[in-house]
Amino acid sequence: MTSLSVEMLAAGAAEPITSAGNAQLGIAVLAGIAVIVLLITKFKLHAFLALTIGSLGLGAFAGAPLAATISSFTTGLGNTVAGVGVLIALGAILGKLLADSGGADQIVDTILAKAGGRAMPWAMVLIASVIGLPLFFEVGIVLLIPVVLLVAKRGNYSLMRIGVPALAGLSVMHGLIPPHPGPLVAIDALGANLGITLALGVLVAIPTVIIAGPLFARYAARWVDIPAPENMIPARPSEDLEKRPGFGATVATVLLPVVLMLVKALVDIVVDDPANGLQKVTDVIGSPLIALLAAVIVGLFTLGRAAGFTRQRLSSTVEKSLAPIAGVLMIVGAGGGFKQTLIDVGVGQMILDFSKDWSIPALLLAWLIAVAIRLATGSATVATISAAGLVAPLAEGMSASESALLVLAIGAGSLFFSHVNDAGFWLVKEYFGMNVGQTIKTWSVMETIISVVGIVFVLLLSLVL
Repeated sequence: MTSLSVEMLAAGAAEPITSAGNAQLGIAVLAGIAVIVLLITKFKLHAFLALTIGSLGLGAFAGAPLAATISSFTTGLGNTVAGVGVLIALGAILGKLLADSGGADQIVDTILAKAGGRAMPWAMVLIASVIGLPLFFEVGIVLLIPVVLLVAKRGNYSLMRIGVPALAGLSVMHGLIPPHPGPLVAIDALGANLGITLALGVLVAIPTVIIAGPLFARYAARWVDIPAPENMIPARPSEDLEKRPGFGATVATVLLPVVLMLVKALVDIVVDDPANGLQKVTDVIGSPLIALLAAVIVGLFTLGRAAGFTRQRLSSTVEKSLAPIAGVLMIVGAGGGFKQTLIDVGVGQMILDFSKDWSIPALLLAWLIAVAIRLATGSATVATISAAGLVAPLAEGMSASESALLVLAIGAGSLFFSHVNDAGFWLVKEYFGMNVGQTIKTWSVMETIISVVGIVFVLLLSLVL
């Protein structure tokens, strides 16, 4: 659980920064979220500014002192960036190395060379899932779109038959699997165990991506039968390289942080003795920071040097990878500030009272809140951050597996029905040359399937864990 504001810690208090009742707090939450939604959708304001203004508005509507609201927001922002900022940066570096070195193209070409016919949609899911692990969703789309269009054209496949599985693989990774920003922030906010969340996330992701990818693609291809647009096939990054890293080394590098974090989670479950030497070692190497840092250092050699990059080229690649994530970091940080403001004004207790009075399971409540914010703002990351702040008190006293499932429920809800207020909607529409109606029939329905199937499997896991 994240800390309370600086003022509250100094006073040793556990009371909210306002004495407003549940009715006023409920109105304040709706008003604060409405401010964010209007600023993002109607006035096209950057999400960082919208979240900042919305947080101050939330405090004002709840009757909290302005100084205390500012303190809550800045504390939450600082704690969130401190918790996940370095991880996002390391993930961005690894993703840039994977793209620029031609490693991503090597994975694609190797798998496609061994696949054909009915196996092609499944190959696209595998490619998207592996590449999607270290990459942000938008970067993954830019990398995969040329492959999707080329495969559809050369193999005379339906564009949706190939494209939907690739998009499903990327989207599921983005919403459910750390080290993507949304899951990382939710893990930090709920005090969940990253390794256990990763392991359970993989269990949920596999059936979800199968249903929303290759299986749904059969129907999407019937609903929207369009050719690959010729003008949208861009050049691939590796076309200008003399050599590329090997397939085995590339896959091993991408999966290294995942394996290290999963090993830590497994040892924690099996050994469960903090004094044990093996657990001490895995606690270090399996921590997100060390696991991702190790993958980046290894990637400098297995990806960068293997592609013939000089030291100057490697340094330039790392530098260029950090600039695009500045906006992501600020949005995530401001979302953390909004989350902390929600907690400090006492919304957590209101949510606890609401869930108790209405007997709504915590997992379903978390999913519904994330769905509502996703529909309103169009941002999966904003939905994840805000929902995590609202339901954070529910994680008190939960076991490691229960809090991990709460993270996954939020992640699933954050993907529900992408529509016209989501940048990803327009990205997919333009790349695939579809109109709005066709994009809703394919992309929007696919996102909804991911969200619904995801929460179903989360609820099923909750029955056995």
